[in-house]
Amino acid sequence: MGRIMGVDYGTRKTGLSVTDPLQIIVNGLETVQTDNLQDFLSDYLTKEEVDKIVFGLPRHADGNPTYLTPIVEKFAKKIKSQFPEVEIDFQDESFTSKQAKEILLQSGANRKKRRDKTQVDKISAVLILQSYLQHI
Repeated sequence: MGRIMGVDYGTRKTGLSVTDPLQIIVNGLETVQTDNLQDFLSDYLTKEEVDKIVFGLPRHADGNPTYLTPIVEKFAKKIKSQFPEVEIDFQDESFTSKQAKEILLQSGANRKKRRDKTQVDKISAVLILQSYLQHI
């Protein structure tokens, strides 16, 4: 059994999370520059067994897609063509950044850490994957 990866895709930075090999526990993996995301995923997927990648799908509060939705879908297709054995799925990512900021605040993190967008992106990726796992 392989891991499941969560992706909080952003225009500049992308947060990543993964499950353990038994697909029970979700941990933040990394926040990478989106320009380097394909290389990072290629490297990671050749080293680790990943069964599925779950991309957060951005939507407006009314449920309509945002400008980023087709970009995420296009990138997901690119990864699927490069790694056809890895299943691709999507999860609504509405309000995950807001929730991630609240988690950082409640954790007692100092102001500098709360303003660190890389932490927010990584926690958002964890929230996307946790939400997905509760729905399957």
